[in-house]
Amino acid sequence: MSGNYETGLATSDDIPAILAMQEPNLHENGGGLSVRQSADWFKRTMSEMPIVVTRRDGVVVGYALATSVAAKAHIGIFQTMLRAFPAPDNCYLYGPVCVAESQRGNGLAGMMYQEMRKRLPGRTAMSFVRSDNMPSLRANRKMGKRELGQFKHDGESYIVFAFTT
Repeated sequence: MSGNYETGLATSDDIPAILAMQEPNLHENGGGLSVRQSADWFKRTMSEMPIVVTRRDGVVVGYALATSVAAKAHIGIFQTMLRAFPAPDNCYLYGPVCVAESQRGNGLAGMMYQEMRKRLPGRTAMSFVRSDNMPSLRANRKMGKRELGQFKHDGESYIVFAFTT
């Protein structure tokens, strides 16, 4: 991995880059992200919980979100997950994680995961990955996250992970 990566907290100035990275990575566009979020949503979220970004030469090339369970409780896929796997007290939701296609395979997901662990020490987190998203499943398993099981939503199968940051 090149030494010109920097991982830290996102700022409101990063939102346009995050939105630009989100769009081609949405499931409807062939990517692995399940839910589109707006600029206002990202701004509200970053005021409540960390959004971690990785920059290469000053350009955002990856992001990872932490959100409260309440912040996503209105979204159908999260409702389905939480019915199947109730969140423990003080739990947060980790994800999505998105890495620019040109930067994949360089360990950025792991870098952002470690940064998030520093920002939210000792807290339990839950995340899910579509069961056919093999790169994300490999990355989550490599990071040592514990698989809780599967759930289905809108005909798709997802694997739920839990971990302590």
